Amino acid sequence: MNNKIKLIKKENKISDKNILIIGVFHGDEPQGEYFINSYLQKDFLFKNNLYFIPKLNSSNKRKNINNVDLNRNFPTKNWVLGEVDSDYFGGFEPNSEIETQFLVDLINKNNFSAIITIHSPYKVVNFDGPAEELANVASSILGYPTSSDIGYPTPGSFGTYCGIERKIPTLTIEIDEEENMELLNKKFHTFFEYLENDF
Repeated sequence: MNNKIKLIKKENKISDKNILIIGVFHGDEPQGEYFINSYLQKDFLFKNNLYFIPKLNSSNKRKNINNVDLNRNFPTKNWVLGEVDSDYFGGFEPNSEIETQFLVDLINKNNFSAIITIHSPYKVVNFDGPAEELANVASSILGYPTSSDIGYPTPGSFGTYCGIERKIPTLTIEIDEEENMELLNKKFHTFFEYLENDF
């Protein structure tokens, strides 16, 4: 495993449901790490297996340390070579980055029932693949609208790779940066508890 990427498992050997939750896909969107680490301080019984990556991208900027937008670097059918100077540059080839390779390998080795990534700042629960029902649950807890279209092209995106092409229910939760973080943290705890016990 790449030493820079921390994977935390909460496993119940009886369950066959594995759920992956990822924070900080973009290094300048730190809220997911906060919600995940806060939740991991709790200790209680759980039914499903949760896999947490609190901080995927450690660059502290949108792109990773190689100036690649990880959310455009996945080996999808629609991956394209973009402009190097763009905030959305997906690398010179798909799956070129250590972080992307780590996720692809993790997904290949595990049968995930759902995948959630936490982004900002659009205040929406974006869903890909067979995830509308899960998106509606997240929406009811967070008070955010749902959408299957983020509103602009996303070639090489994680949602396309996992949700559309691999048929894994995948949510991209875009949080409102202006919302009270403590209140939002409590809502994420409720959503994580749902994933662990009721999904």
